[in-house]
Amino acid sequence: MNSPQAYKKSSFGPAFFFLKPKARRALADYYAFCRLADDIADEPNRPNPREALHQLGQEIARVYAGHPQTPLGRALLQDVQDFRLAQDRFTLLLEGMQADLEKKRYATFEELDWYLYRVAVIVGKTTLDILGLAGQQADSLALALGQAVQLTNIVRDVYDDAQLGRVYLPCTYLPQDILQGQAPQLPALLQQTAARAREKYTQAFTLLDHFPPTAVLPCRMMGYIYRKNLAKIEKTGFLFTQAIKLNKWEKLQQVCYALLKTFF
Repeated sequence: MNSPQAYKKSSFGPAFFFLKPKARRALADYYAFCRLADDIADEPNRPNPREALHQLGQEIARVYAGHPQTPLGRALLQDVQDFRLAQDRFTLLLEGMQADLEKKRYATFEELDWYLYRVAVIVGKTTLDILGLAGQQADSLALALGQAVQLTNIVRDVYDDAQLGRVYLPCTYLPQDILQGQAPQLPALLQQTAARAREKYTQAFTLLDHFPPTAVLPCRMMGYIYRKNLAKIEKTGFLFTQAIKLNKWEKLQQVCYALLKTFF
């Protein structure tokens, strides 16, 4: 299991510095839960991942019954009590991870929204819960930014996902079609997906202006980094065969940009 302090090594570490200790701890715990669930679904050599995911779901049930059995579960129990986190913040994400194990396909972007909600939007909603932001605008922000970030991931990781036997893009291509270069319309489909992500980023950044700047610094920082990653991918004309990612300097530039936007 990843350390709950793993965020300190991430690009978003500076954003956590401005949070109250209780919120910082709760976000770290929740992200540790998300990483654990993601690792269970994605590690190809993990024995019986379905059972591992089921056991994680059982631990979440024990958290809400008040008697967790693991260190992470006990930490989450305190967070649930402190921030009144709804149980679906955990169970919906597990549904998304289960869909990954089943290699679920999505025929349209509307069907894909079902998946985006479970693996990204719900994470955004939980983040905003912990940041103390609620209401219709908070829900809209979680929806727009969560979809934008996950659509960026889908574009960036299309080949890595194909190696895991997964295709998230709304298409009839099989994973082997993508890996063997037999998906001639793939660049156009990636461009269409990227354009959809761009629309969501525009919505998200407009919504961010409705909140106190320091309160949404983690959201702004994440949005800038992922939007910049999307721009780097777009410069290839979507003609790439491995994931295009930002280097440390490029990430640092976006972190500084977010800090300047927040405080100046």
